[in-house]
Amino acid sequence: MISISNVTKSYPSAPRAALDGVSLEIEKGEFVFLVGASGSGKSSLMRLILREDVPSGGEIFVLGQNLVGLPNRRVPLFRRQLGVVFQDFRLLPNKTAAQNVAFSLEVIGKSAGFIAEAVPDVLRRVGLEHKANSLPSELSGGEQQRIALARAIVNNPAILLADEPTGNLDPKTSEEIMALLERINLAGTTVIMATHDRGIVDRLKKRVVELKDGVIVRDEKGAGYGVQR
Repeated sequence: MISISNVTKSYPSAPRAALDGVSLEIEKGEFVFLVGASGSGKSSLMRLILREDVPSGGEIFVLGQNLVGLPNRRVPLFRRQLGVVFQDFRLLPNKTAAQNVAFSLEVIGKSAGFIAEAVPDVLRRVGLEHKANSLPSELSGGEQQRIALARAIVNNPAILLADEPTGNLDPKTSEEIMALLERINLAGTTVIMATHDRGIVDRLKKRVVELKDGVIVRDEKGAGYGVQR
């Protein structure tokens, strides 16, 4: 599903490579935590998988697509197969919860009939059908992240990228979001989550890929966060 081979990523102003010879295989249906200190390369790796950036060297194949050779005009079509959740929610402030979710379908040309069925269904999946008409400012942080998750999965993506999705949430709300992510994963979506939350990683015991200075230093299944080096 995801095949990363000897990938490097360098930026002209940086003293060292953001990624240095990274190779990684992720299979369909896996739940993978990316861990490591700030600047270790987690975000750079996520951007490459999303095709927000291209590597300086190496190869990346995602869902059968060669991302290095993928023409820019085909990137939006590729991204329809991916869902993305961020730490800061990124909801549109002047749209209701339902409209935020619907907007992600409108921009890819889904029909009004499809949207009318899909939006209530996904709001039920995240437990917020009763908040459909609420603006983001009327929702708690946890509720906003649930709406962001609903928006990310409403088109049934093959892969969900979650970049610090619990970073702005309290522990109880973080547990609720993680329970949602686990359910999404059990339904067949591959989940890749970058996190600094040691407690979550230690509790869930999923596959852990640890980066340090742009290099994978550990790749272990059924693992905890590990010891900071």
